[in-house]
Amino acid sequence: MIEVDGLTKHYRTRVAVDDVGFTVHPGRVTGFLGPNGSGKTTTMRCVLGLTRPTSGTTTVLGVPYRDLDVPMRRVGALVDPRARHPGRTAHAHLTALAQSNRLGAYRVDDVVDLVGLGAVAHERVRGFSLGMAQRLGIAAALLGDPEVLLLDEPVNGLDPEGIRWVRELLRDLAAEGRTVLVSSHLMSEMEDTADHLVVLGRGRLLADLPMADLLGRHASVRVRSPQLTRLGTALRRAGAAVSPEADGALRVEGLDPAAVGDVAFAAGVPVHELSPVVASLEAAYLELTGDDVEYRAGMA
Repeated sequence: MIEVDGLTKHYRTRVAVDDVGFTVHPGRVTGFLGPNGSGKTTTMRCVLGLTRPTSGTTTVLGVPYRDLDVPMRRVGALVDPRARHPGRTAHAHLTALAQSNRLGAYRVDDVVDLVGLGAVAHERVRGFSLGMAQRLGIAAALLGDPEVLLLDEPVNGLDPEGIRWVRELLRDLAAEGRTVLVSSHLMSEMEDTADHLVVLGRGRLLADLPMADLLGRHASVRVRSPQLTRLGTALRRAGAAVSPEADGALRVEGLDPAAVGDVAFAAGVPVHELSPVVASLEAAYLELTGDDVEYRAGMA
């Protein structure tokens, strides 16, 4: 479990994280979302003891990260895939980490095979592509077979096969009862991977809720009728928000399909189409963070 309570971080006059609090529970993949500069990486660095917070606390497995004995055995992290000596081979890099954390040498071969770097394990990492570097970073995070994982943008630079592999890996790890916190800018991928979402904007917590709840908030109903004006009036009287679609249907928010059908029946209006429309994570995310995105665009 990861717990963040009242976390605040100032860099001179800039507030990177502003009184943020949330809990990441084991047994599910928690997606960590927010526009660039929203405070995601700073929060992760505070959890890992790499950045000292201005105020507030962070704990992993009930204690501050710095108080963990052999932390790599308890917590695996990927914050910067470039954090390795360019002159070392991938195998040597992982071996050094294993030795410094009192891990068996067999774990190096295990994670090399797991992340698909067997063919290049003895090549110097200075020649690695971003995707290969990401795989090496994930291997390092998994080296201690940890209970908790924090991964910052782990699919950057990966091809579609690699992205699918990361998705399946994270879900498998969560299914084993581990705590998994992962950030990503790929909304479609996060929609297929995460069970729960924590969303930041301008350093503040915007949402902390299950994926299904966020998508449900932005769901709507599509309805078509030969008496659209009459139906629209009845739906608005029932408290729904109604807007026309380009093809002549109505988009209804605030009522579920059954309620829309009931309103139409009560109004004596025939219905030719009635279907739920589930919002994509990207659409829900952009609506949630729209002000923050516009604010940062204006500063660019």
